[in-house]
Amino acid sequence: MHWCQIAQSTRIPHQQGKVTLVGAGPGDPDLLTLKALKTLEKADVVVYDRLVSAAIMALVPARCQTLCVGKAKGQQSITQAGINQLLVRLAQQGKQVCRLKGGDAFVFGRGGEEIQYLRQHSIKVDVVPGITAASGCSTYAGIPLTHRGVSQGCTLVTVHAEKDLDIQWQALATLNHTLVFYMGLSKVDLICQQLARAGLGTETPAAIIEKGCTDEQRLIKATLATLTEQVKHHQIGSPALIIIGEVVSLSDSLAWYQPQIDAVMSMNQCQKRA
Repeated sequence: MHWCQIAQSTRIPHQQGKVTLVGAGPGDPDLLTLKALKTLEKADVVVYDRLVSAAIMALVPARCQTLCVGKAKGQQSITQAGINQLLVRLAQQGKQVCRLKGGDAFVFGRGGEEIQYLRQHSIKVDVVPGITAASGCSTYAGIPLTHRGVSQGCTLVTVHAEKDLDIQWQALATLNHTLVFYMGLSKVDLICQQLARAGLGTETPAAIIEKGCTDEQRLIKATLATLTEQVKHHQIGSPALIIIGEVVSLSDSLAWYQPQIDAVMSMNQCQKRA
């Protein structure tokens, strides 16, 4: 059923529903919290984003309605205002609504905006934190966000903006922090150029993690000077997380996660030969 059909359904009188914002984490269903899983199991309807993995959606009970409201670049999708209105209408129909978001709802997830709108309409709201991509993807790539003697801090940045991009590049370049860029795949060249102009050394280790915390994870390491070229060469696709800082150089010694995609590909090749 399309989301607008749900939104226009008749309101159930004298019954008030609730919306729970749930952080789904960066992809691996095993990274869901117990509270997140319990919320999914009790929900009447799940309103989910595009970046929520198929493996996590497979945990949604068959009886539960699912509505995708994900945004994709260059594609028509429901606006944030439309999502806000949809959540209110579903709750007013008496439904237990799970608003499922990739990562954490309060880290570039617009969770605060949705809660403010729901409260303006007297809707009950709960929040279940999730593992944000910076933490999950970096860990699965063997890159610590902080490391004694290497990086005493971490700064999370988004290069996606509704209007003008307002980033203090000079401040970022001089922080001596691990820099993590969300939603930066299409602007990787801008990121590298601006940081270099602000004084960050072009030999600073850099990495991009594609589809982190999944069987299709790829880690591409480079430097500030070569990251753009490597992204193009390896044809990196979304979702992807950019990490810049000396901690990237620790990935070889700290690597632990082995994506299963290689095993799957080998099995498929064997089947073709047979």
